[in-house]
Amino acid sequence: MRKFLVVLDDTRECLNAMRFAALRAAHTGGGVTILSIIPPEEYQHWMGVADLMRAEARERIEAHFEVFAKWMRDRQGINPELVIREGDPVAEILAQVKEDPEIGILVLGAGTEKSGPGPLVTQMSRNSGNLPIPITIVPGDMSKERLESIT
Repeated sequence: MRKFLVVLDDTRECLNAMRFAALRAAHTGGGVTILSIIPPEEYQHWMGVADLMRAEARERIEAHFEVFAKWMRDRQGINPELVIREGDPVAEILAQVKEDPEIGILVLGAGTEKSGPGPLVTQMSRNSGNLPIPITIVPGDMSKERLESIT
């Protein structure tokens, strides 16, 4: 089965990337892996605090994931998989792609700010020539109806 890898973060454009991945997976008989990345801790010398912050981040990610997972299951018949990794986002995306040979497409949402599509889209685009899979970049301001019509 081909899986769509989509990154779960706190950006608005993440919503369109989630929708696109779920709709494409539903229409093509694929699956969805949702990857959330916890950035490296800056408070390593406060291990108790770092552990608490890490646990809180995981709880927040799991709650956020459940919202998307329920929509995917109820509306698209897709049961997504959640993967939580810690580290640099680009390195962790590349590691996940390498570790899971069923991942066939990386789906990212592009921001709508004048400063550009966002740091993740920018960094992954720079590395796109060396990726083993294609990237689909979904515009952050694309309407739900338009997404449904093109998937």
